[in-house]
Amino acid sequence: MTPAAALDAMLTDDPAEAGLDPRRWRRVMSLAEKMCETGEVPAISIAVGSSDSILRPINFGWRTVDRAEPIGHNPRYLVASITKPIVAMGLLMLVERGELTLSDRVIDHVPDFKAGGRRSIRIRNLLTHTSGLPDMPDDNAELRQNNAGLDHFLERACTVPLLFEPGRDVTYSSLGFVVLGEIIERTTGLSCGEFLKREFFSQLGMNETALGMVGMTYETESATERIAEIRLPEMLDYGSGHWNSPYWRNLGAPWGGLISSAEDLARFAVIMLRPGPVGGTNFFEQTSLFATSNQLAEMPYVPEHERRCRPWGYGWRMNWPANGSYFGDFLAANAFGHWGATGTSLWIDPPLNLFAVILTTEPAGSQGRHLARLSNAIQTAAKG
Repeated sequence: MTPAAALDAMLTDDPAEAGLDPRRWRRVMSLAEKMCETGEVPAISIAVGSSDSILRPINFGWRTVDRAEPIGHNPRYLVASITKPIVAMGLLMLVERGELTLSDRVIDHVPDFKAGGRRSIRIRNLLTHTSGLPDMPDDNAELRQNNAGLDHFLERACTVPLLFEPGRDVTYSSLGFVVLGEIIERTTGLSCGEFLKREFFSQLGMNETALGMVGMTYETESATERIAEIRLPEMLDYGSGHWNSPYWRNLGAPWGGLISSAEDLARFAVIMLRPGPVGGTNFFEQTSLFATSNQLAEMPYVPEHERRCRPWGYGWRMNWPANGSYFGDFLAANAFGHWGATGTSLWIDPPLNLFAVILTTEPAGSQGRHLARLSNAIQTAAKG
């Protein structure tokens, strides 16, 4: 049996088979439906499961923010920074195969990455947001307005001033993943999107997923059909480079350009949660446990409060104590996941043997409150 076929067999319509209390799961559905009916959130898709089951996604709302078109079956979303941990797992697969090490200097793979103190930056720094690179360059909006290619973002990653000496602090950095995507391409000879498709998406039956729309295959539908439209914030000043634009959907940004569906991301969550092979294939040996533990704990120069209260794995955000933003309030201490600025969240709770994919078209803002409310309801349903 192939991995895709094994995951197909895990799909169920019964909440109890996914470890949920059916009565409390109905509360989750009612909450999601109400959010869409009131206009709080234009569209919501949710998939929940365990290491052995995937509850078929529920979908509410509208594909377009003007409510002209219902969301439909198995819609695609721009999942934003949920892209990052998937790119990270692709790179860690190359580490497992001996093609890279986490202690490799970035300059040894990307020779132009040498300005302003960069020579000491290691691959592990990019994966843990300890490189000193800012999130994005100051001219990010201008680059997107001018429909800049990935090479322009890479050039900025190689030249923008560092915020701090590498390994001495933590600052969330999308630019670090521009460089990680380049390392994958130079190591494999494939674009980052092509590599992820070969190693993950094709094998897992993630047929709605690609890093950039140009990586998708189509039968009778148009290139934009079933991609849910994001309700753009008024302050978003990206001109023709906004989230819903053909430019952004096609760019394939390794920090936030993944297009996927709730079911597809659930398939990826299974291989992160399952301690063993899927359909006879073991995608990771020890890497999944390694990537989802606190990697800041062993970095002596990172401030203590970052190591203890805001831990990062390799590409994965750990559950931050006393911070229910995005993930909700009830996850285990060793839970992990990521969120996306477009209004998306993926979290995995190993002690509960539970994961949830929550995709919306309402940008998450600074707290992701609607994501946290839905997460709380899902976590309560699992603990019932």
